[in-house]
Amino acid sequence: MKTRLIKSFNNYLFSLIIAVVLISCTTKTEPALGMATASTIALDADDTKDSVKLKAAHVVPTENQYNALKDEFIAFVHFGPNTFTRMEWGNGMEDPAVFNLQSLDTDQWCKAMKDAGMHKVIITAKHHDGFVLWQSRYTDHGIMSSPYKNGEGDILKELSSSCKKYGLKLGVYLSPADLYQIENKDGLYGNLSEYTTRTIPRPVEGRPFENKTTFEFEVDDYNEYFLNQLFELLTEYGPIDEVWFDGAHPKRKGGQQYKYTDWKQLIKELAPNAVVFGKEGIRWCGNEAGATRDTEWNVMPYQEDPRTMNSFADITAEDVGSLDKLIEAKYLHYQPAETNTSIREGWFYRNDDEQKVRSTDDVFDIYERAVGGNSIFLLNIPPNREGKFSYQDVQVLKETGKRIKETYGIDLLTDAAAPKELLDTDDDTYLVLQGQQPVVEVSLPTETKINRFLVQEDVRRHGERVSEHALDAWIDGKWKEVATSTNIGYKRILRFPEVVTNKLRLRLLEYRYVPVLQHISAHYYESRPPVLQLERNIEGKVSIVPKMSDFGWNPNGENASANLTKGMQIYYTTDGSEPTKKSNVYEEPFEFSAGEVKSISEMNGEMGSVASKQFGIMKNNWKVVGVDSAQKEHGSDLLKDEDDATYWQSEAKKTGKHFVSIDLGSVLNISGFGYTPPTSMKNGMIQHGGVYASTDGSNWVKIEDFTFGNLINDPTLRIHTFNEVLATRYIKFEATEIAGSGTTAAIAELDIYSE
Repeated sequence: MKTRLIKSFNNYLFSLIIAVVLISCTTKTEPALGMATASTIALDADDTKDSVKLKAAHVVPTENQYNALKDEFIAFVHFGPNTFTRMEWGNGMEDPAVFNLQSLDTDQWCKAMKDAGMHKVIITAKHHDGFVLWQSRYTDHGIMSSPYKNGEGDILKELSSSCKKYGLKLGVYLSPADLYQIENKDGLYGNLSEYTTRTIPRPVEGRPFENKTTFEFEVDDYNEYFLNQLFELLTEYGPIDEVWFDGAHPKRKGGQQYKYTDWKQLIKELAPNAVVFGKEGIRWCGNEAGATRDTEWNVMPYQEDPRTMNSFADITAEDVGSLDKLIEAKYLHYQPAETNTSIREGWFYRNDDEQKVRSTDDVFDIYERAVGGNSIFLLNIPPNREGKFSYQDVQVLKETGKRIKETYGIDLLTDAAAPKELLDTDDDTYLVLQGQQPVVEVSLPTETKINRFLVQEDVRRHGERVSEHALDAWIDGKWKEVATSTNIGYKRILRFPEVVTNKLRLRLLEYRYVPVLQHISAHYYESRPPVLQLERNIEGKVSIVPKMSDFGWNPNGENASANLTKGMQIYYTTDGSEPTKKSNVYEEPFEFSAGEVKSISEMNGEMGSVASKQFGIMKNNWKVVGVDSAQKEHGSDLLKDEDDATYWQSEAKKTGKHFVSIDLGSVLNISGFGYTPPTSMKNGMIQHGGVYASTDGSNWVKIEDFTFGNLINDPTLRIHTFNEVLATRYIKFEATEIAGSGTTAAIAELDIYSE
């Protein structure tokens, strides 16, 4: 009887608690908090999927992390000996004199960053080579031993001054790896020194610190060296808002370990506003290409408490924060991602004629995908050997900033009717949404063109909760779904074809707990009809898409022009006539045997430029029946695979001619051929040669010679038309001269044109 009474009372008490929770969720007290929030929350062995979901919804950023998210678009600056040696990674033993800097204009850097809409810059104070860009007390391997200002220069000092002038935050990259300290005979890295109690900073006669703070750490020689330099950077160059560590190691020695827990203590005391990249503060997105995940949760699963961890592995998987990943963890930790890449092909400046620069479309697209996908966009701009950003880089930054301002500087919901908490720009206001399907409706005073919608959750107080949402527009008297996406987090930018509407509806379809939104806005991006490119695959199907950037370093796989022109229409012809709105509408790849295809794009009533391509005869019946040689990874079949990115390349030789002969499958009347050289390397471009024909593949008759000029500077398709139409089944191409006095021949694609 007593047991039944106890059970009955417990059931009553549980019901009462549930009732109180439900009542509280319908009041305005704080209905969106089911438990206390924290930046790190432990999971218990008895946590269920539902309780993990609840805890994940209450993981929030620290103040430093939130401020880093608000920075949104930030700059990286890679500068050092590699700028002058044209290397990506130095070897640590470069003579400091190689850093032959004669001038420096950090004001120009900061103005260009400001024009781009950036809010912070991180500089490589020390890269893997160990060369330092400031007047360190603890080494002479750096700018103090270079010609710049006769060894008196200090790039950190000049940049800090420029940052204050232009209102930019400053961050420092201090590489844990240090090839100079490894290779130098007296180097400290991995020298197997004992761990003893040491005072940081170590006093240096004649160079006292204005900041009198000291620390006691149990460290070895290299960790002491690192902490001393970190102390200098954090105390002598103004406020530091980010400290950037990576895990790259060109070389290791002596089992050297890093005592990050000591580094962290120093940073926390000396730079209390700094967020730490590569550790528990900010994580790497997992690539250097500017690629983004469709779903970027910032609540990460950990098996150890990240607040006490010493080392952190890179998080590179596609799915890093789904509920399935979280339920396997022991800790849930808020850790935003930085999407990092370079504006140039490589992290360091090499030259202006060969090193390609990203297009404005590419940079703006990454901005919308990164910042608008719940991450931070970190773009590297490497200064040149004159100490300035090159003209082309500056123009891209300027145009990107102009697009950001023109698009997101104007909120089309300014005069709309909607919950006031979502329309203001006050971080301290937010809206709690309840019900089985929370909805936000917005009414505009007039019909308005819109193709961007921005939505933010109140992550600072309530964490990330929404896992699926959709946007509708009121068109022709009914709701039409125009965009769908997954999570929101700090910020989500929805991109969709232009609509003209006076009502919008945001539907929150799935969420981890009661959703809380902080801001919404609508925008219009002035889309431009893109330049098109036409390609045919080996099966003979022609595709027409916006032209991809030829930026070849770590490509992210995105078609930036296509991303920015949703709602575009493409028209094409196959009879040589000019395409118009009355021509064929391109909807999917179509079969085409040979001839010319012309196409044009149309965007919001504006027509683009005509793109055309002459396609040769189909190659599916071709056989390569003879070749002088082929390198292992560049076989002869690659010259006919309809892919310009692959190529045949012969073995290098000083004597003898390079050639390739092809069986076309049947006797054809041909009028000429097209030669596409490789673009990924300059060796092997065929400048002069001869064409031969045969009826049996054995006995050859020379038809005529061909010449192609300026291939190295302009490696594009070249077409040679025969003096007379040639009837043949077998054709051979023989190289007699390679551009640049090369000793190997290469063909990315060979095309044969019919009569």
